[in-house]
Amino acid sequence: MDGRAIPSSQWCATAKSTRGATDDKGQMFIHVKALEAYLKTEGAAPVNVKFLLEGEEEVSSPNLTPFIEEHLDLLKADVCVISDTSMSHIDAPSITHSLRGMTYLEIEVEGPKEDLHSGLWGGAAHNPALVLVEMLGKLYNADNTIAVPGFYDDVVSLTDEERAMIAKTDLSEADYKAVTGVPAVWGDARFTIRERLSARPTLDINGMWSGWTGPGPKTIIPQKASAKLSSRLVANQDPHKIFTLLKDYLESIAPPTVKLSVRLLTTGRAALIPFDIPEMQAAARAYEQGWGHTPVFTRGGGSIPVVADIASLLHIPVVMMGYGLDSDGLHSPNEHYSIEMFARGIETAIVYLEELAQLSR
Repeated sequence: MDGRAIPSSQWCATAKSTRGATDDKGQMFIHVKALEAYLKTEGAAPVNVKFLLEGEEEVSSPNLTPFIEEHLDLLKADVCVISDTSMSHIDAPSITHSLRGMTYLEIEVEGPKEDLHSGLWGGAAHNPALVLVEMLGKLYNADNTIAVPGFYDDVVSLTDEERAMIAKTDLSEADYKAVTGVPAVWGDARFTIRERLSARPTLDINGMWSGWTGPGPKTIIPQKASAKLSSRLVANQDPHKIFTLLKDYLESIAPPTVKLSVRLLTTGRAALIPFDIPEMQAAARAYEQGWGHTPVFTRGGGSIPVVADIASLLHIPVVMMGYGLDSDGLHSPNEHYSIEMFARGIETAIVYLEELAQLSR
C-alpha cells in the first residue's frame, strides 16, 4: 500500500426494500463499480483503495468512531470520499464541503405528584404544560435570533468568498414556499435563505407532549410536560458546550413552581473542509469530465458526524461527492435512484481516482 488515496463511502442498510436506494446504498455501490471497472480493464486501480462500510448512520453511528480510534493504522490514508449527499437537478452537481453538527436534548417539567382534577385544584397549581410552552417561547428573540447567552460566541463569520459561493445555490422565497408548503419564510433577516439553511446554527423543537391527548375531554392539570430540542451547529461550535449553555439557560428561566430536568441525548460535531485544497479541486475536475458539468461547492444543512471524526482523527480531508437528487425521496416509502445518476456517478468516481493519482504527496 502506498497510501495515496482511499475513497470511502457510508452505507445505511434498513429493512424496507426501497430505503437506501439513494441514501445510501446506491451511492456507495458507485464506488464499488468504479473500482470493479478498473480491475477488469487495467488489472489495478491508479491508487490504493479501502472501503469502510457501516450500517448505523441513521442512528448517529455509535460504534463507528470507536472503531476508527482503535484502527488508525488500518485506515491510514490521504483522502476520504463519502457519497451521502445530493444535488438539486441532474445538470447541477455539487460538492458539499460543510455539514452542521448536532446537540440533541430532552427537557422535562414536573409539577404535582400526579395528574390533578382541574376543577378541584386548578388556579393554584402551576400547570407544567403552561410552564413548558412559556419556557420554549423564550428560546428566540424578537428578531428570530437564538436568545441563549453565548450561543453564537464561537460561530465563525462568513467571508465574502463563502457568501458568494453559497449564493450560487440560493433559493428564492417562492421556491422555498413551493417546496416546503409553508405560508411564509422565517428566520434571521441578515442572512439569505440558503445561508440560514446551511451556514447558520439553529434551535428547533422536535416534539412536545403532556396531559390528555385522546378523544373527548379530560379536565386535568398534567403531572409533567416534556419536549425534545435539537440544535444544528456550525464549525467551531462545540456540541457539549452548547448543551451546557442550553441547560443553564433553561434552568435560569424555569420558575420555582416546578422541577426541571434537562438530558443530553446525542451530539455530533460540525465539519468544514476548505474547498480550495487540491483534493477538492480534483473532485471538481472529475465532475467536469465524468458528469459533464462543473460542480458548485455547497454547505449542507444536515449532519454526518463521522465526517468531522475522520477529518480530525485521521488528519485527512473528507470530500463529499454526492450522486443523488434532492427529489429522490430520501427516507420516504418511495425512495428511488435513477440509472442515469448511477451511470454518471460511476464515470465521475473513475475519473476522480485518476485525478488523485496525479496529486503529489
